[in-house]
This record gives sequence, structure tokens and C-alpha cells, in this order.
Amino acid sequence: QVQLVESGGGLVQAGGSLRLSCAASGRTFSNYAMGWFRQAPGKEREFVAYINWSGGSTAYKDSVKGRFTISRDNAKNTVYLQMNSLKPEDTAVYFCNAGGTYYSGSYRYSATWGQGTQVTVSS
Repeated sequence: QVQLVESGGGLVQAGGSLRLSCAASGRTFSNYAMGWFRQAPGKEREFVAYINWSGGSTAYKDSVKGRFTISRDNAKNTVYLQMNSLKPEDTAVYFCNAGGTYYSGSYRYSATWGQGTQVTVSS
């Protein structure tokens, strides 16, 4: 069973950058597709980005394309989310998810979540 720990969140001004990390335990990390999601207060959790097991395939929510980049380092059992040009509407708790499936433009998450990291973007 993979366990996930997110870090890197914080308070940043609009236009700034943050890099989130999701560290996974377990020897099978490199077998898993990974996803980043976010949940703002009073809203449902939403998909942000996906990366396949090798890092060779990625996908993004339309509103973050060109600003966010997902990557992974399988040697370090870690997936990253580089967030640039942040906007107040990016404010949310960000979660990573391990072992979901991506098919036909949609990422179906698994039951394996981290605890989340808060990102707050001030205007």
C-alpha cells in the first residue's frame, strides 16, 4: 500500500510561484500513475494534473495549462507540481492521488490520497 505526503504549500502573492511535492512510500511507486487535485472551500475536489508511470504522458485542467507543470522522479518516489503565475482562484488544498487511471481525457482517481497541502494566493 502506498502512502502519500504532500508538502510545499504556503501563502504567495498573485503572479508568484510554488512547487508542491508528493512523497510516496513503497517500492511500487514507479508503477503508478499520479494525479494532483485541489479543493477550495465550499467546492468539490477537482482534477488539476495527471502524469503516467514513466512521466512520458501528462494532462492538465484547462485553466492551469501553460502555468502548471507536473513531473516525477521515480528514483526519489516523488511527484511534483510546479505552479507559476498563480491566481487567487488557485487557492485551495492540494492533494495527490496514486494509482488512478487515465482514459479518454479523464483521470479516475483511486482511494489512495495524501493529507493535502494548503495553497493560498493573495490578490
